[in-house]
Amino acid sequence: MSPPARLIHELFEHQVRLQPEAPALTHGPLTVSYGELNARANRLAQVLKANGVQPDQTVALCAQRSVGLVVGILAILKAGAAYVPLDPSYPSDRLAHALSDSGAQLLIHQAGSGHAGWAQGRLPVAIDAGGRLLLAPEVAPDVAAGNPHNPTLRADHAAYVIYTSGSTGQPKGVVVEHGHVTRLLQATQPLFEFGAQDVWTLFHSFAFDFSVWELWGALLHGGRLVIVSADTARSPEAFYELVLEERVTVLNQTPSAFRPLIAAQARRGGEHRLRTVIFGGEALVLQSLVPWFERNSAEKTTLVNMYGITEITIHATHARITPAQCRSGVGSVIGAALSHLHLQILDPQGQPVALGEMGEIHVGGASVARGYLNQPELTASRFLSDPRDPRPGARMYKTGDLARQHPDGQIEYLGRNDFQVKIRGHRIELGEIEATLLRHPGVQDAVVLARDDPHAPGEKQLAAYCVGPAAKVVSGLALRAFCQQSLAPHMVPSHFDWLERLPLTPNGKIDRHALQVLVPSVAPASDADLGAVSLEARVCELWRQLLCLSQVQPGDDFFALGGNSLSAVRMTLKVREWVRGSALDIAVVFHHPVARDFAQAVQRCAVPAPRAPQGVPA
Repeated sequence: MSPPARLIHELFEHQVRLQPEAPALTHGPLTVSYGELNARANRLAQVLKANGVQPDQTVALCAQRSVGLVVGILAILKAGAAYVPLDPSYPSDRLAHALSDSGAQLLIHQAGSGHAGWAQGRLPVAIDAGGRLLLAPEVAPDVAAGNPHNPTLRADHAAYVIYTSGSTGQPKGVVVEHGHVTRLLQATQPLFEFGAQDVWTLFHSFAFDFSVWELWGALLHGGRLVIVSADTARSPEAFYELVLEERVTVLNQTPSAFRPLIAAQARRGGEHRLRTVIFGGEALVLQSLVPWFERNSAEKTTLVNMYGITEITIHATHARITPAQCRSGVGSVIGAALSHLHLQILDPQGQPVALGEMGEIHVGGASVARGYLNQPELTASRFLSDPRDPRPGARMYKTGDLARQHPDGQIEYLGRNDFQVKIRGHRIELGEIEATLLRHPGVQDAVVLARDDPHAPGEKQLAAYCVGPAAKVVSGLALRAFCQQSLAPHMVPSHFDWLERLPLTPNGKIDRHALQVLVPSVAPASDADLGAVSLEARVCELWRQLLCLSQVQPGDDFFALGGNSLSAVRMTLKVREWVRGSALDIAVVFHHPVARDFAQAVQRCAVPAPRAPQGVPA
């Protein structure tokens, strides 16, 4: 029988008592100890409690990656509430929906985050980047740093509400309890043996549940957490430098983020301290790890693939990846269930499939989330009664993911059974994007697909197919700008195509396979063809090829055209090949996203070729 679940912040406070002076957080030059982090969080928690925060209530948090972000999360838990993450990089409409739907009692915002005006009657409590309170006159003055522990708080009270993409056109909030998180960490500790010697990175957005694993995997085991800035997270080179400088030992990555990091390591070299790399968030193509194993020891650095989703609290399986597996061409192996969970692969009638047959993954056990906030019907349709679990009211989650089990017990992931996809680690309901497009007055019908990226094998990009009153009545740039008003950046399609009508199957359903065939092919120009043209023209042509567009003008914006952080990495590497000695960093495209400005910045980054001294024969 598993031990009773604990509260997240109680386990953190245990580490504070063990090592109050040990470093807990690092952000740039700033390091904060366990004792100092605890005191700051206590002070903010007292403010929250003084303003009426109760167990199972929600408190919204809008903050950049910083010490203040971690202080805010910890303080909300200590006050007894559940935090609702509002990533300030997301569109205002999306964040306003989460704030409203969650019923947040208070809003904690970071100075300079630009979203304090969303309070809408809620009392905003401000913190600065270092995690210090900026008290407003209306905030209760009792802010002593004593322990705000609430004796009525239990492990089945909510810890956070994370909003995931919703097929109805609005994100849905998943309610996760303290015990769900602490049971996950208890179950995985024998597999990883995390400890005070480990250094982790907070690489992911705190609105993505992978961050929960990064945050508490470090702080509940006494490790040090390195907070990664947004610019560094976008640059594989800069991030790899950080991994080296901070002597990171535990790294959590989506496969899409790790592939550029492999290339960055190949260029930079250096002796890293990584002992464990954990993959999650999307399907892992094992063959993509062959270059890693060619340069790194499998004994020194263990690579682990973990399958999971928000509704079952981050991770459900564990599979150690070997070089032989990666060379063999086997599929996306996700391993076996963690000890506190059980996986069933069932047919559409809810019966177990035969060994080796494809079915839908159902996950039951101690970390299945409470359900969807304010959506009882949707919760009932996805969180089903679990016949394998003797606990009263035990449920299993119907994932929508397809898999099969091999004779050795290992499970192979086979993809989705609906129209939900993962792009760069983010789970996306294509229906939410389609619903957004249909709100545009020039769009009568729309279908969104995830298709293979022609410039990055194994990666996906979003393509939208639209029908309107007349063909091409709305430009792709206009539709992209419309989507950006309400969708997260990773949900905005890279390409828009107009059709007279959508193709149908004989059953009258949308023929999505036929739509995939309709993707236009853009013939690339060779480097030889570009040799005589200006750098600005070469940049435009490269963007046209990379983003599969018919034309790019000098005044076009890379991200408005559909570029993202991964395509920016590939584009930067290509430009470095053109310009001799270029010190070009990926951050240049984020600071100069217009083609004309980017070309000028590239020219400034170039290092002139050395000249022979005057009077010396060549």
